[in-house]
Amino acid sequence: MVEPKSQSTPHRRTRNDHATETAEDYVEAVADIIDAKESCRVGDLAKRFAVSHVTVSRIIRRLQSEGLVNTQPYRPIQLTAKGKRLAVQSKLRHEIVHDFLLSIGVDETTAMIDSEGIEHHVSPKTLKAMQRFVQNDKTLP
Repeated sequence: MVEPKSQSTPHRRTRNDHATETAEDYVEAVADIIDAKESCRVGDLAKRFAVSHVTVSRIIRRLQSEGLVNTQPYRPIQLTAKGKRLAVQSKLRHEIVHDFLLSIGVDETTAMIDSEGIEHHVSPKTLKAMQRFVQNDKTLP
């Protein structure tokens, strides 16, 4: 029988992962939009995530309090150095999971959808294994 404390460990990690999902998704989106359009505004994020301007504004305020973005009323959203680091890490993790799914035969559409959720919950150890698998271009029997 597994001790109660060790049973709670995976659940605790999942709760922590959920807590950072939105921040990771938003800083990654801000970086992508800035790369594409040279600036990112609340409306861009509302359109991307199909949510209201109010929802985006609330999230951006939270990200600003966490030191991930800087913004002022009627001005574009900017990533802080900390936000840029998180955006790069999130994008890389997303790409590794996406490429792994493709390499095991998952179709592009499904890989895009599934990698969006998996990327937040994969451990660094599993992510490295996925990356090695993709780099070795192995195929499953």
